[in-house]
This record gives sequence, C-alpha cells and structure tokens, in this order.
Amino acid sequence: MPERRRYPSDLSDARWELVEPVLTAWRSERRGRGLDIGRPPDHDLRSLLDAVLYVNRTGIPWRYLPHDYPHWNTVYAYFARWQEEGVFDQLNTLLRRQVRRQEGREEEPTACVIDSQSIKTSTNVPACEQGIDAGKKIVGRKRSIVIDTVGLLLAVVVTAASVQDSIAGQTLIERVASEHPTIRKTWVDGGYRQHLVEYAATLGIDMHIVRRDPTTRGFTVLPRRWTVERTLGWLMNHRRLTRDYEACPHRSEAMIHLAMINLMTRRLTAESTPTWRGA
Repeated sequence: MPERRRYPSDLSDARWELVEPVLTAWRSERRGRGLDIGRPPDHDLRSLLDAVLYVNRTGIPWRYLPHDYPHWNTVYAYFARWQEEGVFDQLNTLLRRQVRRQEGREEEPTACVIDSQSIKTSTNVPACEQGIDAGKKIVGRKRSIVIDTVGLLLAVVVTAASVQDSIAGQTLIERVASEHPTIRKTWVDGGYRQHLVEYAATLGIDMHIVRRDPTTRGFTVLPRRWTVERTLGWLMNHRRLTRDYEACPHRSEAMIHLAMINLMTRRLTAESTPTWRGA
C-alpha cells in the first residue's frame, strides 16, 4: 500500500524522533502490566498522534477525521488514555527542558508568569462545567496557565469562567511550588488579589502584581506580562482552542499541552509553524 499523503500538522521524521521514545515506553509499560493481553496492538503510534494533532490544529470534530487516519473512535480512545496516564504532561516536561537547554538556560526555571483566558464553550460542554466571566462578559470556561520566562507551559488548570483568578491561581501556585521548587518569583496581573501574594510568600515565592498605568491610553506592552500574552496567542493558532469543545476539563488541559508539544517540537527542529492562511 502506498504511503498516505502527509498533512501539514503531521510530525516530520525529526519531530517524531523527539516524542517516539516516550510513546514506545508507554506502550511497553502497559504490556508489562498486562493491559494489552491478547493480540498485540496493530495501531501505529505515530499515525495516532498525527491524528490527534490534526484535530488539535484544525478544530474538527473527532468523527470528521480523514479516513486515512485510524478510526476516530480508536484515536479518541488513545487520546483519552494518554491524558489519563500523564503522557502529555511527560512530553511537555521533556520537550520544555530540551528547548531551555537549546537556548542556553537551566532546565528548570527560577521565575514564571501566571495569567488566565476566558473562552466560549460549545454546546456539548455540560452547563455545570461553565460559568460567566462578568468582567469579559463571556459564558464558558477559564484557562489559567503558568509559563516560564521563555513562554513555555509549566502548568494549566481549566475551570468554569466564573471562578476567580485568585482561586485558580492558588491551585497553580501550589502546583508550581511542588513540581518546580527552583521557582522563586512570579508575575501576575491586577486580577490576582493581595491574599494570593501573601499565600505565595508562605511557599517561598515572591509574587509581583504588574499593573497597567491608568493614565496610559491605547495598547501598551507590560513588562513580563507580554510573554504570557504571547503564549496565549500561540495557543490560538490551534483552532480546537479558539473555543472549548471538550466535555471534560482535563481533556481541555490535554489539548493545551498538545498545542505546546506541537510548538516545542517545531522549535527544536527549526521547522516553521503553518498559519491558518498558509496551511
């Protein structure tokens, strides 16, 4: 059978080499636990990941996957399994460290930036998982992310849009203190309250609120804050993230990890990212 025509979202050979060891080890570990009893799986891991990246990049429903990928039900099952078993978290951590080394930095950051983004949801998201962001007048969900000063993802939490930034921020700062003990400073915007600053201090993290000058008119670049705004812009290049389509918040977080995995593999291999107009 001739090899299928590649899509712009598919992994190149160089990008596949970056992620293949993790997926192969994951499959071997499952076999070791006896979770793949019987006939060995006949689904190619690269094709499965290509299919998931296709959904992430184009924003199509799972059922609309092109027929030259594995069946959509199989692809979604693997996507869900990878999310549940922490494969996307593992890949994100591995690739982030490689990108930081490539840029001459230490593998673990010492500072980070926290911000949130409210996004509308689709009709398949349960009403109990949604809320209203009164400030931005958006009914949907809120993505709260932590990035390093390079703009790479450290942690993400998806909540209802009605959840205050400081509440989600407390969850994030606890995760940062636990998973990234080298971090000693973070920057946030005015939506994060003073009590969170005090709580971060108890964890050994100096939190600085970057406020916009009220006398300034029009767009201005805020020190440190612009890096997280740029990361949110990177996420918007993935159409699956322009609106939240996932019924489960953890699946939404996985889609954000996927977007960053896509970005970091391209950065490591010096491959350009096709834009909506270009691909």
